Amino acid sequence: MDEERRLPEWDLKQIVSNRGNRYRLRKFIRLAQVGRKLTIGFLGGSITQGCLASRPELCYAHRVYDWFVSMFPNAEFTYVNAGIGATDSQFGCARVAEDLLAAKPDLVFLEFSVNDEANAHYLETYEGLVRKIFDFETMPALVIIHNVRYDDGGNAQLIHSQVARHYGIPAVSMQSTIWQEVVSGRVPVRDITEDDLHPGDLGHEMVADVITTFLDDVWCGLSTGAGGGDDAPESARSIEPLTANGYEDSVRYQNTNANAVLIESEDFLEDFSPQDGITDIFKNGWTAGAQGAKIGFEVAGSCIAVQYRKTVQHPAPIAKAVVDGDEAHAVLLDANFEETWGDKLVLQTILEHGKPGMHSVEISICETHPGDKLPFYLVGIIASGK
Repeated sequence: MDEERRLPEWDLKQIVSNRGNRYRLRKFIRLAQVGRKLTIGFLGGSITQGCLASRPELCYAHRVYDWFVSMFPNAEFTYVNAGIGATDSQFGCARVAEDLLAAKPDLVFLEFSVNDEANAHYLETYEGLVRKIFDFETMPALVIIHNVRYDDGGNAQLIHSQVARHYGIPAVSMQSTIWQEVVSGRVPVRDITEDDLHPGDLGHEMVADVITTFLDDVWCGLSTGAGGGDDAPESARSIEPLTANGYEDSVRYQNTNANAVLIESEDFLEDFSPQDGITDIFKNGWTAGAQGAKIGFEVAGSCIAVQYRKTVQHPAPIAKAVVDGDEAHAVLLDANFEETWGDKLVLQTILEHGKPGMHSVEISICETHPGDKLPFYLVGIIASGK
């Protein structure tokens, strides 16, 4: 590596935003040392997916996986990248079982700190996601990653850290490491990101280096007998939630599993085109372009959200979502996207902490335009809460 690309010497006190209970992580490393078959999973947004890395293997997630492969050559590691751009922990609660936990991970890195906002809603959704991962049958080790925006240093670290502390989850921060290098002028921001959010190759390398510096410290402590003393952590279900925890039990309904909850469909067509991986997001839903077209569901829960496509191809139809026939509180679902970077999978909450039980949801096309470029695309319904 030349002088211009030399990585900073990271301070562990800055890297570690929460020490947490390292029992599961040390257990994972011990299993790697004796050559076990182990699965490493990553869940997050576009940074985890590898956006702006020139090749998939140069994203931070794959680089962290490569560290394990290099450090423990006798082990057999499986790599699972469940990153999807422009998604948050609310969607994560609904998809983690299928996209990540189905692979039975032994170690999970969780990254949503630039996709979630720093508010009470995301404190609750993030807690639900952490609980869902933490109590999975494999009892995986879990590490929280706080990525950061490089224009203002913002992220949701403040609220995510509350969850990390409450459940004793180790967490590492790019806000107190890479962002400080940018603020100080030691690292020009354009060396690591083109858009102040997504790292390029060097940026991904730096994120991975922060994480693996932390892992080095855990491994060295294990090798020398230092830094131990953690007991096996409690299950999340034995710990009182910080929040109302309405999102841990989230279910996503698409045309692949909605037969039991679909109660009507008029001029909404099922999309059966094949899906090319989890990042092929506009699949398995329903489309409609006619004024008055409607589709109805009856789902159980206390929190309900709708996923639909916002498109840069204008004009596009506008729909409305009505819960339990309450037209006065209908929520508009405008498929016209004002950004220019591409179509977006929108997650719109239409009921939050309503009465637990069964609720009807009707989605209807309420506005069309001459020359609409694309039909309205309903990707799915997410119901949460017991």
